[in-house]
Amino acid sequence: MLRAQLLDRQARRESAARTYARTLPVAPVAAAGAEVTGADGRTYLDCLSGAGTLALGHNHPRVIAALKDALDSGVPLHALDMITPQKDAFSAELLTRLPGTLRDNAKLHFCSPAGTDAVEAALKLARTATGRQGVVAFTGAYHGMTLGASSVSGPQRMRGADGQGPATAQPVTRLPFPHPYRCPFGVGGEEGARLSARLLESYLTDPSSGVATPAAVILEVVQGEGGVIEAPDAWLREIRRITKAHGIVLVVDEVQTGVGRTGDFWACEHAGVTPDILVTSKAVGGGLPLALIAYRPELDAWQPGDHTGTFRGNTLAMVAGEITLRTVAEEQLAEHARKLGDRLRGALRALAAEHPAIGDVRGRGLMTGAELVDPDAEPGALGARPGHPRYARAVQAACLERGLMLELGGRDGTVLRLLPPLVLTDAQADSVLARLAEALTAARDEGPTAGGGTPPAAPGTDRTDARSAARTDVEHAA
Repeated sequence: MLRAQLLDRQARRESAARTYARTLPVAPVAAAGAEVTGADGRTYLDCLSGAGTLALGHNHPRVIAALKDALDSGVPLHALDMITPQKDAFSAELLTRLPGTLRDNAKLHFCSPAGTDAVEAALKLARTATGRQGVVAFTGAYHGMTLGASSVSGPQRMRGADGQGPATAQPVTRLPFPHPYRCPFGVGGEEGARLSARLLESYLTDPSSGVATPAAVILEVVQGEGGVIEAPDAWLREIRRITKAHGIVLVVDEVQTGVGRTGDFWACEHAGVTPDILVTSKAVGGGLPLALIAYRPELDAWQPGDHTGTFRGNTLAMVAGEITLRTVAEEQLAEHARKLGDRLRGALRALAAEHPAIGDVRGRGLMTGAELVDPDAEPGALGARPGHPRYARAVQAACLERGLMLELGGRDGTVLRLLPPLVLTDAQADSVLARLAEALTAARDEGPTAGGGTPPAAPGTDRTDARSAARTDVEHAA
C-alpha cells in the first residue's frame, strides 16, 4: 500500500522526465551494501548502485561513521570554495590516486553537484587555455544533460528535437567510437579502432577537411550509457598521440568508470594514458554530490571567478569521498572488481548457449553489458543482429520481479547493464546470475518482443506457445 501511494504521489508531483521511477518502481526505504529494501517489504539485489555512484554500496559503515563524526563536530556543511580540513584531506587523498603525471601534481577545480557540471568546466577550461572553440566527441557518448555536455553526447534526444543541440553550444565534430560488435566501418577489432583514430588524424591534417583544430577531444574509456562499449587500449594510446601532436586538450570522462569500477583505479590506466583533464564525479563523492576536474597545471588559465558554483564546498561529500577513495585502495576493490567482473561475463557468455538472444557480452571490471538481439533476424556486418528493445524491457521487468535491479542502455535500450557496488560478494554475484537466467527464460516465454516478431527462444522451444502468451505492456507489468 505504501509503495503504491508513494509512486502515485510522485507521478502526480514530478515531471514526465523521470526515468528510474518508471522502470524500477521500488520506492526504497532501507539499504545496506548491495541490497535495497523497498516500501513493499521486498529486498532487491542492486546492480544499479546509483548509476555507478555507490562504489562501497549503500550505507557503508566507514562512510556512515565518518559522516556522523563530521556532523557531531560542528563543521560547516557548506563552505563555497573556502578551505576546510575536510576538503584539504579529500584533496590530498585524491591527488595520491590520480593517474600518471597528474598524480600529486594536478590542479583541482571543484564544480558540483553533478558530473555534467564537471564536463562543462572541462570544456570551458580547454577553450580558455587554447583560445579555440571546437570539440571532437564520439558516437554513443554520454557526458551529461546540460547544454554543453549534451551537445557532445550521442543520442539525439539529448541534443534537442532537431538533433543539433542549442544554438549556443560549441561546434562539435562527431567521430565513430570503435565498437567491436557494431563496428561503423564494418571490419571490427583492431582495424576498426585504427580507422577511427585515422579519421581523426585525417581531419586534423587535411586542409580541405573543413574541421579546424579543436580545443578538446572528449571521450569515455568505456561508454556506459552507450551500451558498455570498452575502447581498445591501442586506440586510446593513438588518440593520446594525435591530440598531443596537435596541441589538443584530451578530456577523459571518468564520471562512471573512475574509482575502481573497471579494474584499475581509473579506466585510462589500462592503456597507460594520462589525460590533460580528468573529469570525475559519482563514486568520488562516496554517494553524495561531488564533481570536479583534475588537470595539468599548464592549463590553469582561469582568472578568479571565471568558473564558480554554489555547491562546490559540500563538506559531507568531501568526508564521504575521502573515506571511499581510501577504502577502495586499501581493500583492493579495483582488483576485486576485475576478478568478479571477469567471472560474471564468463557466466553470461555461457548463458548465451541457452539464450541466443544474448548477442554480445562485454565490459571491464564491474561494468558489464549484455546486448539482446533477435536471433531470427538476418545478421548484418560482423554477424550482429538487430537489437530487441521490448525483449530487453521484458527482461528488466522480469529481473525486478525476481528481486534484481538493473538498468538498460545502448542503442534503443537493448543492453542489460550490470553496475553493482564494488563490494558485491561472490555469493551475491551467483544470485545475480541465477535471477538473470530465470528472467531471460521468463521474458522469452511470455510473448512477442521487438518489431512484431516472436520472443527469442532457445533451440527446440515452440514459438506458437510463446506467441499465445504475449505481454501487451512490459513497463506497466513492472
